[in-house]
Formats: sequence, C-alpha cells, structure tokens
Amino acid sequence: MNSQERVWTPYRGPFDPCPPVPFKTYVVPPNQFITFQPPNLPQFTLPEALKHGTLWPSLFSPYESKCKGGK
Repeated sequence: MNSQERVWTPYRGPFDPCPPVPFKTYVVPPNQFITFQPPNLPQFTLPEALKHGTLWPSLFSPYESKCKGGK
C-alpha cells in the first residue's frame, strides 16, 4: 500500500435519518512510516524546501483540496 490516501467505510445504522455516506477518505502522512531518520537523506534546495514545507523529499505529502470552487 504505497498511496498515502486511505478509504474508510462508515457504519450505516438501520434507523439513521441522514443520507448514507458510501465512503470517506483521509491522508496518512509519510512520517508515520519512518520510525527514525536515516543518515544521508536527500534534501530539497532551500527555495524548494520553503515551497514544499519540508527539507526532505521523503517526508513531502502533497495536499489536494476536496473543496470545489472555494478559497
């Protein structure tokens, strides 16, 4: 399972008045899978690190907004 996005199917009760939600998604950040910092990890350049929000490419997790048309 290499993808950082996970899918979860919520419980649907027999008497639930709300419309059913078939599934929900969430993102697991890559730092949850690295238990220690290995030596000599490749690094972004300073401008790239500021743009990505991390110094190490292996810890970068792109965020894709689920909002449609909002800011």
